[in-house]
Amino acid sequence: MMGDLRLAQLPDRTPIKLGIQITPQLHADLTRYAALYKQAYGREEALSDLIPAMLDSFLASDREFVKAQKADVGRS
Repeated sequence: MMGDLRLAQLPDRTPIKLGIQITPQLHADLTRYAALYKQAYGREEALSDLIPAMLDSFLASDREFVKAQKADVGRS
């Protein structure tokens, strides 16, 4: 096994299906967001494609979460 390649081993990218229930208001807001996305970028995207990107963005912008995540990496 070659351990000194410049590119690290790729992480597991197997999708995980997650089912959730949301309020009617949140669904309406997400639908409105999807409409604004289409208006801004000229391309319609399904909510099921937008939501993971929205969650990634949210987590990446949460300072406390990012700080805790870095601390966890430092411990391993």
